[in-house]
Amino acid sequence: MTDTSPIILWFRRDLRLADHPALTAAASTGRPIIPLFIHDEVVETQGAAPRYRLGLSVASLATSLHRHNSRLILRRGRALDVLREVIAQTGAGAVYWSRLYDPDAKARDTTVKAALKDDGIAARSFNGHLLFEPWTVETKTGGFYKVYTPLWKAVRDRDVDACLPEPTLPLPDVWPASEDLADWQMGADMQRGADVLARHVCVGEGAARDRLGLFIAERVANYKTLRDFPAAEATSGLSENLTYGEIAPRALWHAGWRAVHDGKAGAEHFLKEVVWREFAYHLVHHTPRIMERNWREEWDAFPWNKTENEHVVAWKQGRTGIPFVDAAMREMYVTGTMHNRARMIVGSYLTKHLMTHWRIGQAWFDDCLIDWDPAANAMGWQWVAGSGPDAAPYFRVFNPDTQLDKFDADRTYTRAWIAEGHGRPSATALSYFDAIPRAWNLRPDAPYPPPVVALDVGRKRALDAYQSRGDG
Repeated sequence: MTDTSPIILWFRRDLRLADHPALTAAASTGRPIIPLFIHDEVVETQGAAPRYRLGLSVASLATSLHRHNSRLILRRGRALDVLREVIAQTGAGAVYWSRLYDPDAKARDTTVKAALKDDGIAARSFNGHLLFEPWTVETKTGGFYKVYTPLWKAVRDRDVDACLPEPTLPLPDVWPASEDLADWQMGADMQRGADVLARHVCVGEGAARDRLGLFIAERVANYKTLRDFPAAEATSGLSENLTYGEIAPRALWHAGWRAVHDGKAGAEHFLKEVVWREFAYHLVHHTPRIMERNWREEWDAFPWNKTENEHVVAWKQGRTGIPFVDAAMREMYVTGTMHNRARMIVGSYLTKHLMTHWRIGQAWFDDCLIDWDPAANAMGWQWVAGSGPDAAPYFRVFNPDTQLDKFDADRTYTRAWIAEGHGRPSATALSYFDAIPRAWNLRPDAPYPPPVVALDVGRKRALDAYQSRGDG
């Protein structure tokens, strides 16, 4: 007999319709598809900005499905409990989803898959979040890659399947009840900052495709030469959309290689950055400790500060007295993102000049970035701190002032984000004061603070500590 029971398509961080292997596989069966998003135990742990931005993406997907006469069913609760409830209400015989690779998601999904199979329900997972799943990339000796460049060389010439078209969605005869997204208040923890962020987000599958098209047409040729200049509009901005799966990584891969073949000089460097994200998930899969502990275990004894002292508060508020650091932190509060060069500077400053544990920075970014990615954030912080793979040498302590002279010589970036000391501050600089908590009690007409730690003092202290632990 042909199975005509519905298939539940469990959406998570794959909030698109095109190039969606799980959705395409479900549609190919001809069975009715019930799209479902669950505000589950993993979503509950997300920080304020990521959860706010996730809510926008869920709303966008719901709108897209509505245009296809389908709908997105919303439920809140423990994932397995919700799935069993919807299965009982609909007679669904299968649940399909796209795989995730961070420890929390893997633990949830492993439990769900085993339990559903015990219930007699077909549970199938598919790739869609990565180009190369972690277990498919091995060294010549059969191990995993611990250094980025050899991994890049190993995957550079691999074939990647073509992008899938948007499928036709078979509809169920009866829809289960859905909760109201507004009742979840996914932006509540943002408080007044949500209104500021709303001016800068780029939400949804269509917007992501347009963003990629603009980047390839106008920016990718100069990507390698301009990507480190934070005031230049030189990057793709697609990390926000990749995070929620509004666009698939292989769309970037194929567009990037077309640009390479068209002779656009910066395109291959863009592809290397796409694979840097793959490297982060490769490491998270093989060494999940990178999420919470020093990847290089010899760093466990390093004397980092692990408390929120006055210097950490100044760093969080963008009031360190170091213009590059402060501008970057303020950019994050206003836009929910931060330029990549700036991320390296603020990370180096916190972990080296302020001698503060990278976990404090990781947690703060977890809460503040709309393009938060669990693997990329963990690896990025450990890379800049020195405790991770492909880490900067212990003696590489970025000097924020010389970095500013090199990458923002005319101070366009810092003027865009710092109001204090300027008679006519920019609108973006002023919007920082609308985004931050009122409890910080900061004003644009206040004097700009002196450095909380002199750069030469901070550098010497860091180097002395590194050398004393035997790295010198």
